[in-house]
Amino acid sequence: MNGRIRLRVASVLVVAVVLAACGSGTKRGTPTTSPSSGSSGSNAPISKTIGTGVTDDAIKIGVALVDFKCIAPYIQTTRIDEYKVYDAFIADINAKGGVAGRKLVPVYHTFCPIVPAPALALCTQFTEDEQVFAVLGDFVDLTGQAQPCIANQHKTVLITINLTQEIIDSAPGGMILGFGVLQERRVSILLQLLQKEHTLDGKKVAVLGEATTRKAVNDVLVPGLQKMGAKLGHTAILTISGADTTAATSQLLSFIEKWKTEGVNAVFLAGLQVSAQQFVPDLVKRMPGVMLLADNNTVGSYGQNLQKAGVRPNPYEGIITASGLSAKQYDQTDNWKTCAAVYEKYFHKEAPDQETDVPGPDNHTLDITGSITDACAELTIFKQIGDRVGRYLNNENWRNVVDHFGKIPVMQSLYGSIHAGKYDASDTFALVAYDSSIPPDGDWKYLTAVEDVSGGS
Repeated sequence: MNGRIRLRVASVLVVAVVLAACGSGTKRGTPTTSPSSGSSGSNAPISKTIGTGVTDDAIKIGVALVDFKCIAPYIQTTRIDEYKVYDAFIADINAKGGVAGRKLVPVYHTFCPIVPAPALALCTQFTEDEQVFAVLGDFVDLTGQAQPCIANQHKTVLITINLTQEIIDSAPGGMILGFGVLQERRVSILLQLLQKEHTLDGKKVAVLGEATTRKAVNDVLVPGLQKMGAKLGHTAILTISGADTTAATSQLLSFIEKWKTEGVNAVFLAGLQVSAQQFVPDLVKRMPGVMLLADNNTVGSYGQNLQKAGVRPNPYEGIITASGLSAKQYDQTDNWKTCAAVYEKYFHKEAPDQETDVPGPDNHTLDITGSITDACAELTIFKQIGDRVGRYLNNENWRNVVDHFGKIPVMQSLYGSIHAGKYDASDTFALVAYDSSIPPDGDWKYLTAVEDVSGGS
């Protein structure tokens, strides 16, 4: 048993892809729809037809699952036969009347996420060959090409993980949904919490980004820091090309010298690559006492990796970000109990919670908990929206309901909402800092209480 926050599959996949030296060309967009205050307007059908993959008594859905064997060399946590978990939650929904009286009929396919080609092929398979109404699961493409293939080119609803604002904006509003949080909105939430706590008072802040976060840095992070009155040093955007980080390291060293002359004593890491072990130890070594902040909680896993390797002092010590519930907090929620009960009903054994490590093959940890929470979250959101759409399930009515939905259950969180301009559901956050002294291998220490934070879209 341990109290660490378990990495979601999105973070695991990103780490794997970075380590496999596959850079991302994704840019960041700006919202195409103005946010609303939540549930308002009419859910009455706009169109009295039924959509692709929908019949009088069934809804055909695609479930995309990662082939963890292809990324096994790069990860410590794996999933096996994940479709069986999705099957259990689908069977439970069907046993309780389905979605607006229709049974869910799943089609499963696995893919390797290291390069975009398999995800693009899966897009065609689900939409043109299988003609599903929606795609759920771990449909990850860090280049951002495959998600709009599903939701824009083929007009198919997508509920998945690891989304960016540009990916959301690549399709009509409501066609791409996530139960987590967009990187851009996490930045807004983090800035909101930092300002509330006066964390950056007396600090001079520099931003360290990468090509994949350049637009988010320029459009969200730097303006946000300026708005809260933070003193800023020069912004650095590293050019990272696959596994060869020589040029990027040289760039960083040059910026470090500039930051020293500017009196920078806090650095905001914007991006999963600049947060990695190739750069952070050098940064901390050359800027002793610097405060680190990050737009992601994947940095916690890097800190734990170095802790296990006996690296002292740990360069990730004290790094601050915004995060949701801890493993212990989540295990005590009614949401987890609801998800666990479904698993136990169909598997006839206890559901391992977030604090439980399950040994897997080849010295990997088996992430049964992650499979349970992902399946539970995605299918809960799909059912909630589908039930409200009702008899005439089609894209037009789906989008209308999403834009006026408001509060919605998010199984990994306490608070959630979706509405026009906000298509990532999670609203549960607190300020946290990495603490290597928390047994057994370090964990997040909560600096503030978890609260309902809207952040901004």
